Amino acid sequence: MTQEETFRLAYSPGVTPAKWAGVWAERVPGVPLTLVATPAAEVVPLLRDGGADAGFVRLPVERDGLSVIPLYVETTVVVVPKDHAVTAADEVTVADLADEDVFHPLDDALEWTVRPGVPAFERPATTADAVQLVASGAGLLLVPQSLARLHHRRDLTYRPVTDAPQSQVGLAWLTEATTDLVEDFIGIVRGRTANSSRGRAPAEPARKPKKKPEARQPARGKAAHKKTTQQKTTQQKKGRRPR
Repeated sequence: MTQEETFRLAYSPGVTPAKWAGVWAERVPGVPLTLVATPAAEVVPLLRDGGADAGFVRLPVERDGLSVIPLYVETTVVVVPKDHAVTAADEVTVADLADEDVFHPLDDALEWTVRPGVPAFERPATTADAVQLVASGAGLLLVPQSLARLHHRRDLTYRPVTDAPQSQVGLAWLTEATTDLVEDFIGIVRGRTANSSRGRAPAEPARKPKKKPEARQPARGKAAHKKTTQQKTTQQKKGRRPR
């Protein structure tokens, strides 16, 4: 990449790449970082089409030709109206929601073996649509905590669901497109220092010029005192009269 180009970073909803973007700006000031907000299901296709150099994805994803670094796991929460009975507890289990109508949006970030509660009257197209339906009192919604925060509303709240599947976020890029800039970003995400030996090799520090040996200064102290004494003795001998 040349300095006129940018490093394109895709990210799915709920992921906040600002802290990594800030470090990038400090370490790679010559290459701007462009953030590309992308629905979770479209991050990998975007990478394969060359529309982004790397992207934050919600795992699992199809890994054929893809390199992936798992980063962190999110708590799953249930989003409910503020006056719902669920709010009486600090946390709940899937069994506590068995009789509740639960929305399962088409872009659900969670992998369910058995879906919780009772299927709601429809499957919303997006999580944002499902949140709107929860606000209307039509049902509940289980999502990663970051998505609950992203779609925060004053009339809604959420509680952790202790035994629900969790969503894991990872960094992905095409293996065959592992450039120096991709390595730089991997290092940032993994918390490596700017001078880390992993990833791109750091530049060798400039060598300091060798100091020239200092010229010896004339002896002082005892040697100088001895010379002065000898001079005085000589002068005294010259001034002494012969017997």
